[in-house]
Amino acid sequence: MNQDNKIYIAGHTGVVGSAIIRLLHKKGFRNLVFRSSGQCDLRRQNCVMEFFEHEKPEYVFLAAGKVGGIMANQNYPADFIYDNLMITCNIIHASFAFKVKKLLNFGSSCIYPKGVRQPISENSLLSGKLEQSNEPYAISKIASIKLCDSYNRQYNTNFNSLIVTNLYGPGDNYNLETAHVLPALIRKFHEAKMKNTEVVLWGTGNARREFMYVDDLADAAVFLMDNNRIDRDHGTINVGCGEDISIKNLAELIKEIIGFTGNIRWDSTKPDGMPRKLLEVTQLNKLGWKHSIALEDGIRKSYDWFLDNTAHLKQS
Repeated sequence: MNQDNKIYIAGHTGVVGSAIIRLLHKKGFRNLVFRSSGQCDLRRQNCVMEFFEHEKPEYVFLAAGKVGGIMANQNYPADFIYDNLMITCNIIHASFAFKVKKLLNFGSSCIYPKGVRQPISENSLLSGKLEQSNEPYAISKIASIKLCDSYNRQYNTNFNSLIVTNLYGPGDNYNLETAHVLPALIRKFHEAKMKNTEVVLWGTGNARREFMYVDDLADAAVFLMDNNRIDRDHGTINVGCGEDISIKNLAELIKEIIGFTGNIRWDSTKPDGMPRKLLEVTQLNKLGWKHSIALEDGIRKSYDWFLDNTAHLKQS
């Protein structure tokens, strides 16, 4: 990419899209385009096609979509599969129709089968059954990856998919009904500290997860957008840190950072999700990229952002 190339960031207000914009601005890119959902509903093909016809972006970061934690996936399965299918189908097809030079599609590590060998390599995709708690969302993201692969094979497009580990950082969602685990823990411990109450957490705490600070992901995404060594026929690559932690140890770390001194109670009647989810990042490292922000440092940055912005967050 050159600084004068027109770049479309789909999902520019989300935690991923906003991190990409911050980095591109820092690198001197100014020809960035995006639309709010009120200006262009990405679920509607005519809106997306009109936008691409008018703007003709050269590069596309496809970070738009409906996301959430276990509770949100259980409560709104139709919304998760429909919204994400519509958004990715419309943007990927429009990118083909208007000759986008390169597209990066952001997938999720939840697309991998439950019980798959750890750490999870890219060729594990579709090798077994999905985790039931987020199956509709996972199917929509798998479809987006296969859509990119299919356009590449049939039309020689340059559409690649990043399979991303659990993210956190500035702009994260702290609504307890829809948040992912790390921001939900930050909010729960903070509120328990303020109210001097115990913290009740789902599951046993034994599940293990990998977490990446979103600015690291943005750096990887811009690096990969400029890298042409990804195989177009199977253009998927894992993006993560290659390190994981148990949810119990994560809770203890967040408890320490926030300064909560009360009791943690684990509700084992609630699901843990996949027992472990750690990405193999050998391919990414061989291309020349490695994460730089340690988990403790990232959580401290995230808690600082939370303290500065909670007045503007929607309370659940």
